[in-house]
Amino acid sequence: MHPGSIPFRLTLAVSLLLALPASAAGPKSYVYKTVAGVKIEADVHALAGEAERPTVAWFHGGALMFGNRTAVPMQLVDLCRTNGFVLASFDYRLVPQTKIPAIVEDVTDGIVWLRKQGPKLFHADPNRLVVAGASAGGYLTLMAGCTAQPPPTALVSYWGFGDIAGDWTARPNEQYRKWGLIPKEKAWEGVTKKILTNTDKANGRPQANLFNYLKQNGLWPEVATGFDPTREPEKFKPYCPIRNLTSKFPPTLFLHGTADPDVPYQQSVDMKAALDALQIPARLITIEKGGHGLWGGDKKLVVQAFADSMEYIRQALTSAP
Repeated sequence: MHPGSIPFRLTLAVSLLLALPASAAGPKSYVYKTVAGVKIEADVHALAGEAERPTVAWFHGGALMFGNRTAVPMQLVDLCRTNGFVLASFDYRLVPQTKIPAIVEDVTDGIVWLRKQGPKLFHADPNRLVVAGASAGGYLTLMAGCTAQPPPTALVSYWGFGDIAGDWTARPNEQYRKWGLIPKEKAWEGVTKKILTNTDKANGRPQANLFNYLKQNGLWPEVATGFDPTREPEKFKPYCPIRNLTSKFPPTLFLHGTADPDVPYQQSVDMKAALDALQIPARLITIEKGGHGLWGGDKKLVVQAFADSMEYIRQALTSAP
């Protein structure tokens, strides 16, 4: 695998954010939805006790094409354990076997399940809910702000994006093309038609290889949605958070690096500006020279940024009525 590829850089980001500590108590897995015989699951970290507890919903990254619910920030696990919060980490169906409209349905259904079944299964408080996610999970977090009813208490988007059909993704990415062009037939090699809800090193490699090809050729939005961004731009509107903001959108924290080659920093800048215009509380933590996952930024500032995001979640959940 090329050292500049997305999966490689995500491996580096794991060391900063996405690794569970070995001592973490194991979560309990639940099936929150079944589609065509495929079970879609969530891992729930919850302490014993009968009192309703504030809750965090986490959505993993991976370009909507790979990754799984075990990729939970160790800081978030520790935060929830220390404060007695419930933490639910969700799988969802993946591209290209599933398209974005259905994935957004999974996110919405997951939050509905969390609110309806959570109080009975693990004493989740449905009225105190923060939704968070990284990269593609950050995008799904922002979509949850548009679709979840009632809106979550707050959102945290780690290097996420609000526009899935902008030039940054609908045109060939020159950074990806520097690594060597992938032939079309090679790109689709090993990609099955079977619905995937999570990937590991084995079944995730073909998905990741296809993603690199799609980025090289500006084809990700079309393959991810089934719509052509040039001929059918209106069909992308329901799936672009920045085009669906209202005064009811939740307060949001953004974290992003200025040198992110995968999701442009401008994506978070634009989202914050749009929320500012609606007078919705929004904050953007910027890491100068930080890449995807903030990798490459000043380590002390990166650590502080993650700590600030944990405090943001804590305050949102403890101050919510």
